[in-house]
Amino acid sequence: MTETSPRKLTIDIWSDVMCPWCLVGHGQLAKGLKELEGEIEAEIRWRPFELNPDMPAEGEEQGAHLRKKYRRTEEEGKAMRDRMRQIAESAGVSLDYKGEDPSQPAMMRNTFLAHKLLAHVLDSYGGDKQTELKLALFEAHFNQRRDVGDREVLLGIAEDHGVLRGAAERALDDEDLGQRVRAEEQAAYEMNITGVPAMVIEGKFLIPGAQEPATYVNALRRVAERFPA
Repeated sequence: MTETSPRKLTIDIWSDVMCPWCLVGHGQLAKGLKELEGEIEAEIRWRPFELNPDMPAEGEEQGAHLRKKYRRTEEEGKAMRDRMRQIAESAGVSLDYKGEDPSQPAMMRNTFLAHKLLAHVLDSYGGDKQTELKLALFEAHFNQRRDVGDREVLLGIAEDHGVLRGAAERALDDEDLGQRVRAEEQAAYEMNITGVPAMVIEGKFLIPGAQEPATYVNALRRVAERFPA
């Protein structure tokens, strides 16, 4: 009996570092892919989507930002964040602050430079390293409350994960790369992606939002069956 190789599928994830649902969605996808181990193998590529493209460099306190954006009271905002933490825990990820300074505020940041860095890492190191960096940026933002809109913070995180600093610096200054990030953001809107995470399998099939692992399993199996290697 001949053993068959796993079916390889590409998954492009439009996402923002500020988005807790994006971290949850990746956690659920990872659970689904574990169930499909030996059957389906995924190449994950992160694509840019800015939830707040006009966010100033100094950022905005998270609670105030969410109350203003979604017209919620402070109590409603707290209840939403508490529920979000429970959902994250069930997905095997964490949104909890783990830093040493309890007075460190949770902030919303401008993420354009982070998207440029992620695009550079995908080009130069591939999808696995890009995912490693993306998860490191999620951790820096949610668990450490670091400013992932700051150039030096981004370069330090990249260097910690094996990305050459000089090349990363050049990427952050690269106007052509910035235009490509903008083009990929525009491509999302042209595909009617208005919220994230949004996962596109094999460039054709859109899975919107953070879904349960079983949803990802079923969708990936359907694509693999419809388009065999």
